[in-house]
Amino acid sequence: MSLLTYEQVRPWAKSIREKVAIGLMPPWHADAPRGTFSNDRRLTDSEKDTLIRWASSGAVEGNTGDLPPAPKFTEGWEIGKPDVVLSIPPYQVPASGTIDYQNFSVPTNFTEDKWVQAIEVRRGVRSVVHHVLVFSREPGGTARPPAFVQVVPPRPAAASPPPASASPSEPQQRGPSALIATMAPGTKAMTFEPGTAIRIKAGAVLSFQLHYTTNGKASLDQTSVGIIFAKQPPRQEVRTSAFINGVFRIPAGTADEAVDSAIQFEQDSHIFALFPHTHLRGKSWRYVLVYPDGRSEVVLSVPKYDFNWQTFYEFAKPLAVPRGSRLKATAHYDNSVNNPSNPDPKVEVGWGEQTWNEMQYSGIVFTVDEQRDVTARNDN
Repeated sequence: MSLLTYEQVRPWAKSIREKVAIGLMPPWHADAPRGTFSNDRRLTDSEKDTLIRWASSGAVEGNTGDLPPAPKFTEGWEIGKPDVVLSIPPYQVPASGTIDYQNFSVPTNFTEDKWVQAIEVRRGVRSVVHHVLVFSREPGGTARPPAFVQVVPPRPAAASPPPASASPSEPQQRGPSALIATMAPGTKAMTFEPGTAIRIKAGAVLSFQLHYTTNGKASLDQTSVGIIFAKQPPRQEVRTSAFINGVFRIPAGTADEAVDSAIQFEQDSHIFALFPHTHLRGKSWRYVLVYPDGRSEVVLSVPKYDFNWQTFYEFAKPLAVPRGSRLKATAHYDNSVNNPSNPDPKVEVGWGEQTWNEMQYSGIVFTVDEQRDVTARNDN
């Protein structure tokens, strides 16, 4: 629905006033003070007051000569023309039924390491692609020491989530894997500040994990990832990863069930962004950073999580995380009849890929302090 002209907006004036007054629009779910996150979508108090007074006083059209230029929306790729586009093979999505997560491997054919300044996942058919994860799998070798290890619940190799499954024809030998791109409702393309970039190793293979949902019409999807390379090696490498709790159970009828996960940093680091993810029973998130000296602070609180608006919360000032610090993530779930989005309050729920199951998943974007000068240390 377009709201670019007075004629388009006027019929919705009352609804705009109500949604703006209670903070439902623009959608933003963290409760930190303004200025905490660089991508905060909230209106200022003055902007909210102007909209509410306009709608309450008859929504009269103002002087058209005072209008600012109309916004210009990006045609095609949000990041601009990519230097390279890598696509999955065409996939036939049926008209109905449940589709297991689909995994595709796409070789990069890069003959040298590439530094990525911007990366964007673009769905082939928007109506059937719910979300996409893209991993970069190195051709072989030994994984570098992890920046963090998972301590709640304990699991090995927690510095990166399990890679997408290989296809039956793919060789089983594989190197370390790292999450490099995400697309979900509410997310946007990732563009890194000048002097920072993520790295894709020479010979890497991209593993696409796609969640398709049927809509009554068969369609042919070919999802892609577009990449813009940095003009020169960055001063610092940005790394993306995730940590999870995959062993929880949420009892039937429970209105407020807490599920924890936690990581401990093995190297001095900085956190640039966090991405909380649950499904339809998720109601809130809270991230607490506990420092080696025992101090703790809430670094992200999402009191009213909304599955329909998933957000990478990007810190305006990256969080300094000394070695030995712990980051604890607590998600709360409502599996009761009072949750209107609950698929079935009569069943116990655990981890699962489909939206009627649940997840406790935290994406994280970070840097390691020891890798600040990657131009001089290309072996990291």
